[in-house]
Amino acid sequence: MTNLELQKMANEVRKDIVTAVHSAKSGHPGGSLSAADVFTYLYFEEMNIDPKDPKKPDRDRFVLSKGHTAPGLYSALAERGFFPKEDLTTLRQIGSHLQGHPCMQHTPGLDMSSGSLGQGISAAVGMALSAKVFGDSYRVYTLLGDGELQEGEVWEASMFASAKKLDNLCVIVDNNNLQIDGTIDEVNSPYPIDEKFKAFGFHVINVNGHDFDELRAAFAEAKTVKGQPTVIIMKTVKGKGVSFMENNAAWHGSAPNDEQYAVAMADLEKVGEALCQK
Repeated sequence: MTNLELQKMANEVRKDIVTAVHSAKSGHPGGSLSAADVFTYLYFEEMNIDPKDPKKPDRDRFVLSKGHTAPGLYSALAERGFFPKEDLTTLRQIGSHLQGHPCMQHTPGLDMSSGSLGQGISAAVGMALSAKVFGDSYRVYTLLGDGELQEGEVWEASMFASAKKLDNLCVIVDNNNLQIDGTIDEVNSPYPIDEKFKAFGFHVINVNGHDFDELRAAFAEAKTVKGQPTVIIMKTVKGKGVSFMENNAAWHGSAPNDEQYAVAMADLEKVGEALCQK
């Protein structure tokens, strides 16, 4: 896809996120919106996947380590054709396959259930190690929140990934600088994130997480790295695309009411209209 096509799709993913969380009257829109561009790039450009064959053996694997941003992942999966978009309005409802955190037993296209922060990257490391042991060609991607880096398990997994030279592993950090209690540096600063990962033996790439040129170049570079895992640290805006949600920690885990939903969708419609004029 061209960058413009990716931008348009990411905007649709953002609409889906807001719609799903509004329908559920609960959920996590802020971090889903900040990661919408990378979800879009992964599922429409980067990963070897097939919605018609979600379990094909050579598929690339993705683990959502920051599992609370499931609305973002579900929206990308729906847009990619893994299940009907209409399902998004059943988010978090009893009987729905779209639970508040990803559950691989119920949702097509999911490679790992996740939710407890820190655990997703460990699962991804295990998948990457398995590919090395059995000589499989697939790559493994995992998305972490920046507040999630406060979990010790993240660094245990990172140390192991480096020790085992897992160059088929690509860790992505959504650095929107906000978590549920405020800014990450006020709560428990993980900065400097890039230097920490370098110290743990990672190849480090810093990007603007809303720039598809930079994302494209970063993922291409990651594929050339040999003998060490890669981390792509994305600088992003929490709540990206919705005026009253941007850079506002209050929208980490809150759902918009009907009035707010109308404003949010109007914001995103304006973005879509501007993209159509390019």
